[in-house]
Amino acid sequence: MTDGRALKHVQVREYVRSLVTGSAPGSPAPSERELVHRFGVARMTVRQAMDALVVEGLLERIPGRGTFVARPRRTASRITSFTEEMGRRGLLAESSTLLARREQAGPGVARALSLTEGDAVIHWRRLRRADGVPMCLEDAYLNEVLLPGFLQSGMPTSLYEALDQRGLRPTWAEDSITADVPSPDEAALLECDPGKPVLRHSRRAIAGEKVIEVSRTVYRADRFTLWVQLGHES
Repeated sequence: MTDGRALKHVQVREYVRSLVTGSAPGSPAPSERELVHRFGVARMTVRQAMDALVVEGLLERIPGRGTFVARPRRTASRITSFTEEMGRRGLLAESSTLLARREQAGPGVARALSLTEGDAVIHWRRLRRADGVPMCLEDAYLNEVLLPGFLQSGMPTSLYEALDQRGLRPTWAEDSITADVPSPDEAALLECDPGKPVLRHSRRAIAGEKVIEVSRTVYRADRFTLWVQLGHES
């Protein structure tokens, strides 16, 4: 079942995005009153849409003045899905679902998702390919309470696109990367030498104040290079 307010939140957010993208830093964003009137929604729905763009770094709030297009130095890198990231690198992304089921959260997953151990989570395991060659093995854990009917509606091509449609696309993520060697099962699925290094990527993805997803991904180090954008504030 889809939350109507969430859909309105997405509509408002993307409308504001279309208006301000490319505008000069400091340009005023539409007022909340104007958006409430235009879309016929509650002020809280408009506030959620604007909050998402502030967290993303597209807008900034200046106390006592209003909301404006953010300066470039405050713009955060957009969180991209595997499909989007491979496309950016000129590779064709494909995925095979190995497991998709409801499980009880173990202690680590429960803590990362801000749940109680034993609460229901969705576990989605995929083998992900780029140009037909295995790139990574991904285990994603999702808070089932926030995604009613997710397993019954058929698994989407892109998780982040599906979350976006529900107004839950992550706006912030905490990532960690470590080097390791694969387990025999991981090496077989990734079609790599068991003695060759892999990169283990852990992510905790957040939309607003809600932890939406935690994932553990094993990348073939001979195929995947991590790109990180860094900057400083003057």
